[in-house]
Amino acid sequence: MDTIATVYEAFSKGGRIVTDSREVKEGDIFIALKGENHNGNAFAATAIRQGAAFAVTDEAEYATDEKCLSVPDTLRFLQELARYHRRKLHVPILGITGTNGKTTTKELCYAVLSKKFKTVATQGNFNNHIGVPLTLLSMDTSTELGIVEMGANHPGEIKTLCDIAEPDYGIITNIGYAHLEGFGSYENIIRTKNELYEAIGARKGTLFVNGSDKLLMGLADNQSKITYGTSDCFANGEILQTIPYLVYSLKTRKGHLYVKTKLIGGYNFDNAMAASAVGLYFDIDPLRIKEAIENYSPSNMRSQLVKTKDNTLILDAYNANPSSMKVSVSNFAEMTGEHKLVIIGQMRELGDMSDGAHEEVLDLLAAKQLHHAFIVGENFEPFINKYTFINYFPNTETLIEYLKKNKVTASFILIKGSRGNKLEKIVEYL
Repeated sequence: MDTIATVYEAFSKGGRIVTDSREVKEGDIFIALKGENHNGNAFAATAIRQGAAFAVTDEAEYATDEKCLSVPDTLRFLQELARYHRRKLHVPILGITGTNGKTTTKELCYAVLSKKFKTVATQGNFNNHIGVPLTLLSMDTSTELGIVEMGANHPGEIKTLCDIAEPDYGIITNIGYAHLEGFGSYENIIRTKNELYEAIGARKGTLFVNGSDKLLMGLADNQSKITYGTSDCFANGEILQTIPYLVYSLKTRKGHLYVKTKLIGGYNFDNAMAASAVGLYFDIDPLRIKEAIENYSPSNMRSQLVKTKDNTLILDAYNANPSSMKVSVSNFAEMTGEHKLVIIGQMRELGDMSDGAHEEVLDLLAAKQLHHAFIVGENFEPFINKYTFINYFPNTETLIEYLKKNKVTASFILIKGSRGNKLEKIVEYL
C-alpha cells in the first residue's frame, strides 16, 4: 500500500494533519511523533477513538486497529508527506533563515505580501524539522505564496529543511555566532546557512540579499539575486531615526516614502528593507508596503516596548547570542531615558566561546557607561568582580526575590537574554 497516497487522499478531503492526540477531530490524520519525554505511538488508539481517519505509527505494538498505518519512521513520513503536498500545490515558497532577525523578517514579509496575495507563513517560531512540514501542510489550493522560516543549530539542518520545502526564493538575514556548541565552528554556521542559497540556486530561483553584507554577497556570487541596502541596490533605503522607533526612507518609483515603524533599534533596518525589497519585487504598491510595515507591531518578547504602571521596558527576552546582545545593548545606550537599567541574562549553546562572549558583554556595558545592571546566570559568575556596578543573580528566581523586596520605579529598562532564562517572568515585578 502507498501510505502517503492513502493519507493524502484523506487529507485532501479536509482532514487535518495532527501530531497532538488531544487536538484530533473527526476525519483528521494523527501522526505519532516521538520526543525526549513522550511517545506519540502510545496515543494512536486514542486518536482513532476520537474520530481520526488514520493514525500513522512506527512501532508495531501500537498498530492495534485497521486505521493504524505502520511506517518505518513517522517523522520522516511527515516530512515526505509535506514535500508531496508542496509539489502538488506548486506554490512559490520564500525560505528565510539567519542568525538574528529571521522571525521579524518573516513577519514583515508576511505583512507586505498579504497586501496582494493569499499568503501562509510559519506560525511563531515553528521553524524546525517538525514545524516546517506542518507549515507546508497548512497551505491549500487557495494559497498564492508561502513563507517558510528555517532554523538550525547543527550542520546540515538547513539542507534537510530545503529538501522538504523546496524554496524558490530565499533570504539569509545575517550570519553570526550562535549555537556554536552544536555547530562546532563559525565556518560550519556559514556552511549551513549557505545551504539555503545552494538549494535555491539548484532550483534556478532568486535570492534577496543585503547588498551591504560582504559575506552574503560573496556567497550569492553568480546567483540570481535582488539586493537591498543603502545604495546601488534594487531596493534602496536610508535610516532617518532609530529612537525610540526606526524610521527610514524607501526609494520607489513613486518617490521617497517615509516609513515610520514600530520597531526598536537601527538593527531592524535590514529586516524592514528585506521585506521592502520583497514587496517591490512582487510589484506590490509602495504605499501598501509602507502601510504593512508601519502597522506591524513586534510581539512574543522580540524588542517589545512594554509600559507598566511603574516603568518602561524593552522586552527582548526570546533569544540572545553575542551579535544580537551587542546590537541590543549598543542601541539601548544611544536611547535617552531617566534611570536606565539593564537586565541581562546569560547566553546558551556557545561552547568554548562562552566565557569570552560573556566577559565581552560586561565590557560593553562598561564602555557604554550603562552602570546600573542586573546580570543573571552562572555563565557570568567568573567575571562579576571585574566591575563594581554589577548586581549578580545566579538565576531568574533569585532576581525575582530581590525585586519583591527592592521595588524598581520610574526607570527605563532593557531586558535581554536567551529563552532559557525566562526573563519574561520578571515583568510583573517591574
